[in-house]
Amino acid sequence: MRRRLVTTYVLLLCLVLLALEIPLAVSLTGRETERVLSDRIADTTRLASLAVPAVRSGEFASLLDELGRYHELYGIGATFVDLDRRPWIGFGGDPLTADHAAAAVRGALAGRVVGTPGTLWPWESRPLVVAVPVDDGGAVLGAIVTVSPTDGNRGAILLAWAQLGLLGAAAVAVCVLAALRLAGWVLHPVTRLDEVTHQIAAGHGGARVHPGVGPPELRRLSASFNEMADAVADSLERQRSFVAHASHQLRNPLTVLRLRVESLGMALTDDDAREDHRFALEETDRFAQMLDGLLALARAERGGHRTETVDAVDAVRRRELAWQPLTAHREVTLRVAVPDEPHYVEQVATALDQSLDALIDNALKFTPPGGTVEVTVASRDGGVEVTVRDTGPGMTAEQCRQATERFWRAPDAQNVDGAGLGLPIVAVLVDASGGRLTLAPAGPRGLEARLWWRPGTPVPAALP
Repeated sequence: MRRRLVTTYVLLLCLVLLALEIPLAVSLTGRETERVLSDRIADTTRLASLAVPAVRSGEFASLLDELGRYHELYGIGATFVDLDRRPWIGFGGDPLTADHAAAAVRGALAGRVVGTPGTLWPWESRPLVVAVPVDDGGAVLGAIVTVSPTDGNRGAILLAWAQLGLLGAAAVAVCVLAALRLAGWVLHPVTRLDEVTHQIAAGHGGARVHPGVGPPELRRLSASFNEMADAVADSLERQRSFVAHASHQLRNPLTVLRLRVESLGMALTDDDAREDHRFALEETDRFAQMLDGLLALARAERGGHRTETVDAVDAVRRRELAWQPLTAHREVTLRVAVPDEPHYVEQVATALDQSLDALIDNALKFTPPGGTVEVTVASRDGGVEVTVRDTGPGMTAEQCRQATERFWRAPDAQNVDGAGLGLPIVAVLVDASGGRLTLAPAGPRGLEARLWWRPGTPVPAALP
């Protein structure tokens, strides 16, 4: 935008300069032509006046001397042409060899003072021809023709044009510098707004625009943007606080309710009543899991996460040890394939551990006995990718796209334990860490969850 704005400024300036300098250049050329032409007409008229007595008496010696001195002093050819347009006497060659001199001579023999060309344009090379009639009381006796080289005059005109061009180029350079500074000053708030918008979208909810720079209109826009960002952040914080507080406050009455329902079970003797009692306990456990998920999601969505660097290989091995008893109980093989060297990643606190727990838990829920859950670590796309792949029924591509929505459950998994908040929590944690979560069907069957993390730099241990 800055380049386009400066280009517009410079284009307008160039148009103004062209509108001013072209007429000025034409005026300079015309003035130089008029000065030279007036000077030559005056000289030629004086020579014509000297030719009158010479032609009348037939004594051309004095006229010949005068024409010779004139040619010697100024280098300008001067010739007397008779009524038959024949060069009679003169110096500087035959004036009629110039293609435009014949017309000038005819005009002079007709009694007119003729100078040609009318304008000394720099791209032409024709000499300046001036023809003045030798007039004796109204009778034309011949004409004096002077042929002047114009290289010097055209050079002076070119020099004047070059000075105009340099002046215009200097004006354009000054304008470009001024336009760059002006555009930078005007667009600085817009640039800052764009940066802050991306920062807020990346999860830095506290980013704001400094409202004290730029034109008044953009200062007001920056202040309005900050007010809007504060209002949105306050609303989101209130929403998260409400969810967190509601989840926390509901846990105590839910715990009391479960204890009372559990104590009632000891008094039941009917089989149907015991079955209903078991269903009631399962529903309270499911409700408790949902509250835990909501509380974890509210905590994960709070801004201001501090990132840290952990070794993904070490984290995967620790989660393997933690999940090994449950996988053995469910007769599912948990296979880990990690490199020997550390692979450091940048994450918010416990994000990798929580993500692995949620993905392995999901994989175990859907993997039948005898199946396999595989966790791998590898370098990819300039970062570290941790993959959890199972051999369960998997999901379609459309279901993978919807799986990170809150409380979403696959149509064929409505009766599976869970609150539908595991994958949304993983997505929030990974996004807050600057990574990404990708779900895709695995071949030949199953689901593949890929966690990509930004590479991290380990902090050296402090010296004792």
